[in-house]
Amino acid sequence: MLTEDQIKNILRETSFKTSRSGGKGGQNVNKLETKVEIEFNLNSSECLSQEQKEIIISKSTAINEEGILKLVCSTHRTQLENKEEVKEKLISLLNKYLKPMKKRYATKPSRSSKMKKLDSKKKRGETKSLRKKIL
Repeated sequence: MLTEDQIKNILRETSFKTSRSGGKGGQNVNKLETKVEIEFNLNSSECLSQEQKEIIISKSTAINEEGILKLVCSTHRTQLENKEEVKEKLISLLNKYLKPMKKRYATKPSRSSKMKKLDSKKKRGETKSLRKKIL
């Protein structure tokens, strides 16, 4: 998980690009640049440790060959709302990748589940045996 200081530094290291977005917007859709694209360069980032960078690179599919993570948002009609949403997306995505995996413990099936499985197998076998031709 990222700390508040790391989040502030990550947002300082990001760069934003705007462009015209498609979809709803009426007259403004052809005039205003409301689509926001955020770029975060993992390789040159100073706020993440090398271990964190490796974890993010191994888990993410949105990172290109140069180590740049790109996210786009064009759902809202204003550039400011799209910018805030793409920031939230970036932070939640990084937190998701850095969250440690919960250790899985092997369990055995319960007695009742075994009995249910055997009962269903018997019923299925009976229905198949009823389909046979009688000689």
